[in-house]
Amino acid sequence: MTRARRSGTSTQTVPRIREKERATVELTILGSGSSGNAALLSTARTRLLVDAGLSKRETLKRMERAGLGPNGLTAIVVSHEHADHAAHAAALAEEFGVPVYLAEGTRAALPEASGSLGTRVERFRPGERFTVGDIEVVPFAVPHDANEPAAFRFETQGVKLALAVDLGYLTGLVKEQLRGCDCLVLEANHDLEMLRRGPYPWYLKQRVASRLGHLSNAALAEFLECDFDGAARTLVLAHLSENNNSPEVARLAAEQALERRRNRFPLSLSRTPELLVSERRVPLGPLRF
Repeated sequence: MTRARRSGTSTQTVPRIREKERATVELTILGSGSSGNAALLSTARTRLLVDAGLSKRETLKRMERAGLGPNGLTAIVVSHEHADHAAHAAALAEEFGVPVYLAEGTRAALPEASGSLGTRVERFRPGERFTVGDIEVVPFAVPHDANEPAAFRFETQGVKLALAVDLGYLTGLVKEQLRGCDCLVLEANHDLEMLRRGPYPWYLKQRVASRLGHLSNAALAEFLECDFDGAARTLVLAHLSENNNSPEVARLAAEQALERRRNRFPLSLSRTPELLVSERRVPLGPLRF
């Protein structure tokens, strides 16, 4: 069963929690896109901010808008050094007095931010697990034009979630990390035809569409049709381009791919995942598991 959640002017369906069932894990997408990325993963003990592309003021504002009290953070994890993911890590770490987990390559690519983080930096290596509170974090390498980019799989209290955006294509490693998850947050950055006809200069179009760029609707659709294991009950489309995509186009591509998978492999999807689309400026969630 599902229910509608309204954030600002947007209404989408999110998973319903049974009345006698207590939600132990919550995920809120505070913002997703080139103007700033941040998500909050919460348990009763831990609040983990995933990426810090929104200003301190905007982060707090969107937390409040999503009905999340300013109860502090436990830590921040940063996927890579690009400004829309990392620009405000130092300010948020100072505000909340928490460590920032990032790869060594990311730290090296952010000399000013790394310096201001001081002793708050905690290094991780993609492929090596670490724990923040009661959340186990599995960073894994992704193909993107950054110094040491990573995506994340999170495991806590029997719930598994993965967040993979800013990647040019889905490698075998990425697909393996997405298996068995209850929730997938995956990039659906651009429609290929909209990108081709769009306003970007040619060099930028080439970068976006490259194997070190961003995942297209078509590439995500191919994964959903051919490689998705059907475990996720919630699927969130994220990091949509403002110029080269739209929520309607991205959603339709994903829906059609899931339908093709059902037709090809009737037993492969025991349930239809809840399909949600994140927005650039309006929080999505909290999604409860």
